[in-house]
Amino acid sequence: MVTINDVARRAGVSVSTVSYTLSGKRTISASTRARVERAIAELGYHPHAGARALASARTNIFALMAPLRPDVDVSVIMQFVTGVVTRARTADYDVLLLTQDEADGVGRVGSGSLVDALILMDVESDDPRIPQVAALRQPTILIGLPEDARGVSCVDFDFEAAARLSLRHLTALGHRNVALIGPPPAVIARHTSYADRLLRGYRAQAEHDGVGCVIEPAGTAPGEAVAALDAVLTQVPELTGLVVHNEAALPVILATLRDRGRRVPEDISVVALAPADVADAQPVPITAMDIPALNIGQVAVDMALARLRGSDTVETRLIAPTLHERSSTAPPR
Repeated sequence: MVTINDVARRAGVSVSTVSYTLSGKRTISASTRARVERAIAELGYHPHAGARALASARTNIFALMAPLRPDVDVSVIMQFVTGVVTRARTADYDVLLLTQDEADGVGRVGSGSLVDALILMDVESDDPRIPQVAALRQPTILIGLPEDARGVSCVDFDFEAAARLSLRHLTALGHRNVALIGPPPAVIARHTSYADRLLRGYRAQAEHDGVGCVIEPAGTAPGEAVAALDAVLTQVPELTGLVVHNEAALPVILATLRDRGRRVPEDISVVALAPADVADAQPVPITAMDIPALNIGQVAVDMALARLRGSDTVETRLIAPTLHERSSTAPPR
């Protein structure tokens, strides 16, 4: 195994010079730095993570807290995770993925020197982790938007705007008998921030457009999706427009509409809020708004890196929705 001593001998410098080159704690001349970096590349030297942490007060590790609860769509969560991990690697950071549903996990992970920054997912509107975040020395980025985000940097998709845009698209086509099939009941019950914002936006647009506001949550199991659709059809027998934000339920809803003799878009127009790969996988080209999970994960890392580089900016970034109109929506007959 290549050691720091091997690098020093190859570069013709002292071990301390190699250490200072790696840590940046002292100024090293450009020519000396170049020799050290060349020796590192030629030998394939990789500093031990613990030694690097002692030398630089950095571990080059991010903690990503992504609770894998039974009611979450793991495939969508992993798109956010992929965005975080891939962007972190470009900055020479590794990612410690924590999937347990533990409110006190933030304090435990952040209390020592294990990680340089934390990124939190599955944020609730009144998230119990926020007070712990405020006490940490490490920067923390939320993928989500709590009701009170003061002092905390956040990034997320603008679910409120997306809900408004989806319903506005249907009503602009002339649909008056509309409904929303939304996230699982447990997600809504614990006031996950994206769900609260989605419902708020849909209700506001329904009031603005003067249409009935029918909202039905759907579980992740196929039978629960069918039950949600049946509940909507019972409440709105003349349904012609449907907004769906539930990736697991979407294919079941489309299949059930077909089985019930309801054609898309001839009888019912459908708009989906879903990652592009989910919308594209459906048998009908779906009018949809992509949830850019990969991009959001990357932005979260960029925000954490900016804080580590000395930026004091606390900001909220909401990614604006874009509607991609396809053949699943049309004016009602």
